[in-house]
Amino acid sequence: MFGSLFGRGGENPDGDPYALPAPRRRKNGVYELIALGDTRVLALIEAAEAGDWEAVKAALAPFDPGRDHAVLGELATLDGVQDWIVRAAEEDKEHRATALLISGARHIRWGWEARTAERAVNVTREQWQIFYERLRIAEDHLLEAAELRPEWITPWRHLLTSARGMSLGNPVAETRRDAALRRDPLDLASHCEWLSQLQPRWGGEPGQALQYARETYAAAPDGHRLGCILAMAYIEEWVESDDKDVLQQPRIRAELRQAAERSILHHAYERRLGWQGDYNMFAMALSLAGSSTASHVFRELDGAYTEWPWTYMAAPQRAYARFRKAF
Repeated sequence: MFGSLFGRGGENPDGDPYALPAPRRRKNGVYELIALGDTRVLALIEAAEAGDWEAVKAALAPFDPGRDHAVLGELATLDGVQDWIVRAAEEDKEHRATALLISGARHIRWGWEARTAERAVNVTREQWQIFYERLRIAEDHLLEAAELRPEWITPWRHLLTSARGMSLGNPVAETRRDAALRRDPLDLASHCEWLSQLQPRWGGEPGQALQYARETYAAAPDGHRLGCILAMAYIEEWVESDDKDVLQQPRIRAELRQAAERSILHHAYERRLGWQGDYNMFAMALSLAGSSTASHVFRELDGAYTEWPWTYMAAPQRAYARFRKAF
């Protein structure tokens, strides 16, 4: 199985018995990270693609779906999960919360697939209707999952996304943000969801999101991945601006370099499952700022590309390869 995915010459990093081998054959030296680079996550994906709920539960055993955002995200992106997961929630009372959580996350992603990434004015009435229908299902399922498992943070992170999509307003979003951060004040995914809420395209004021990111980053301990929020804030600044060179400023380069050195490049940073996503955030932000620190980040990635956040660019993987070559 792994040979068909990666070729016979794949390299398995030392020290991690679950690491998927990186492929030797790469286009422009780049390869897309599959299943978070983990054999256990790959088994989970294969079980979900087969619609085998019993196998999904078994494959989830090493993980905590109530906290593992990246693992849940892998399930949320799989087309077809929505066809069987609701039935699993209805039939398996013991694991109903887990099934509802997966269903909620999937229905949000499925809703955005119907809406597309087009600007609101270019979304058709039919697309909006499907979008809201799917998000309403997600809301119901996530709220029940949160009630069944009050210690979980993942339902609240996704409820922040659905609140934004359904324009439920800041009071609702703030309540959900606070619920997530009570469970983990340093949760990067929840902070990034709130960062999105503060963008002008979602009703925020210019500069508000960047200020929030700076305050959040300042409160994080050295070596914590929460430093990535500053990278995402500057990527969002680039998305919002009509000037594609908006980050090409010495002060921004210095701020991003310091953030990288204090988070992902710090000796205390722990490379947990999905760490390549953290590095990709900084790789994109540093590249847009023209910072030479990007070369260090790309070197550590060794060609591993994650779709997020490069999806903000046309031809994301080619953009990654272009910046990687430039630095």
